[in-house]
Amino acid sequence: MKRITLLILYIAAVSYAVANENKMFAYSQNIEVFSDVLKQLNIHYVDTVDIDKSVKHGISAMLSTLDPYTIYFTEEEAKQFAEQNTGEYAGVGCTIMQRDSAVYISEPFDNTPAQEVGLKAGDKIVMIDNDTVLTWKSDEVSKRMRGLPNTNLRMVIERPGVDSLMEVNITRRIIQRNPVVYYGTIADGVGYIMLETFSDKASEEVRKAFIDLKNNYGITSLVLDLRDNGGGLVGEAIKILNMFLPRGTTVLESRGKVENSNHTYKTEKEPIDTKIPIAVLINGYTASASEVVAGALQDLDRAVIIGDRSFGKGLIQQVFPLPFNRQLKITVSYYYIPSGRSIQAIDYTKRDADGRVARMPDSLTNEFRTAAGRIVRDGGGITPDITVKSDTMSHLHYYLYTGQHIFDYATNYARRHENIAPANEFRLTDADYEAFKEFVHSRDFKYDKMSSKLLEELREAMTFEGYMDEQTSEMVKSIEERLQHNVNKDLDTFRREIELSLTQEIASRYYYQQGAIIVGLRGEPVTQRAIEILQSPQQYNEILSANKKAK
Repeated sequence: MKRITLLILYIAAVSYAVANENKMFAYSQNIEVFSDVLKQLNIHYVDTVDIDKSVKHGISAMLSTLDPYTIYFTEEEAKQFAEQNTGEYAGVGCTIMQRDSAVYISEPFDNTPAQEVGLKAGDKIVMIDNDTVLTWKSDEVSKRMRGLPNTNLRMVIERPGVDSLMEVNITRRIIQRNPVVYYGTIADGVGYIMLETFSDKASEEVRKAFIDLKNNYGITSLVLDLRDNGGGLVGEAIKILNMFLPRGTTVLESRGKVENSNHTYKTEKEPIDTKIPIAVLINGYTASASEVVAGALQDLDRAVIIGDRSFGKGLIQQVFPLPFNRQLKITVSYYYIPSGRSIQAIDYTKRDADGRVARMPDSLTNEFRTAAGRIVRDGGGITPDITVKSDTMSHLHYYLYTGQHIFDYATNYARRHENIAPANEFRLTDADYEAFKEFVHSRDFKYDKMSSKLLEELREAMTFEGYMDEQTSEMVKSIEERLQHNVNKDLDTFRREIELSLTQEIASRYYYQQGAIIVGLRGEPVTQRAIEILQSPQQYNEILSANKKAK
């Protein structure tokens, strides 16, 4: 028996060695082939070959067969990625947008050089230093606006309603975006923190906000808003969890192919508050590190999760340096939250004949249990304890928004009104909305109705299949007449959602990003549901108990 066991071990060792040798041979062979392809192209191709561009496309094509998060960065892209993780760069402090073959200021940030010299949303950028930039793309303009701290920048802008061009001189400085874009109270005793990203200052800023809310606002419960937060640094997620969970609590495990990718993450410090009721808001754009926070708090029955199912990214990446300041970000492990489940929604190793992947169907997911025994499932993001669907944007609203009609009206409004009420009090009047309707009409606004498109497709299908006789044709024509554009009526029908968007855009002209957030929170269904639950201890505890009632 002993000899048989030794023989099996020997065969296994030889098989592994042979397989590894074959793998290394294939690796060396393909490196040699790739290098020779580049050499032959450079020598013989009829036109000049951009070697850097060709290699970038080649590497990106190879990585596209893996997952969307394994990415090759050029030197410039590596710098941009580092900025995302720190939220820090040297520049003027504004966002810009491409429009009508020109570049415009879309939003200056508060307390930045752009705001201090008076740049406004809607300003068209005409010149930077001595260069006319009217034909430049937004990424070229952005690159030019950034630079070393304490260096000067001259800009010439065209402002709506102003006859002559305006010149401003700006001194670049370090711009540090706060990942906590807003915090405050949203109801009696209910604190609110909106975290935009998990940059390297995320836990520090959440800690500051939470302590301020506890000490100076007397909050007795907390809403942590992680909607539209695509994640970032997992280490910051662990630190945020540490604020609300006992020291030594296991909150995450990572499992990869190599030993140093396997980790068990535990809270290491004393928490701030392990008892305060918490509601975490999520939606379909809540991903990665955000899902670590929401999922761990759900698995440990430490918070009620409210909103829509999250994105489902349960993969961890690590950045590896490459020669010449390039970098490679590689997916190195899956992460598992405290119940033992993975929330990864897509298996990128399973592709159809066309190379496409799909989310894991609910029928193939597995049951897990929270600390209190509640049933949770793997394989598809974080399913909220209380589902509150996000409002969908109407077709009309979509065209008004993407066509910049709402943006332009807000620009005109701000030009005519020097001040408005505080963001939490500001409301559009009936006269304001009527003025917006007149503004839309003055632009000869039209939009494609989905119903009209579908009716035309139906007409074509019925004609092709021979059903379009005289009677049917009259019926279709009658429906078509009922669907004729009446923009004025449609603007009244969808006033509530359009007016909210308008109010947010106008508030941002005076109070910047925080103003838009404050307006957006008023009467919002998800936030109102969170307030209701947090202000009812019985309801809160029932949701987190194993024998909770059906939703």
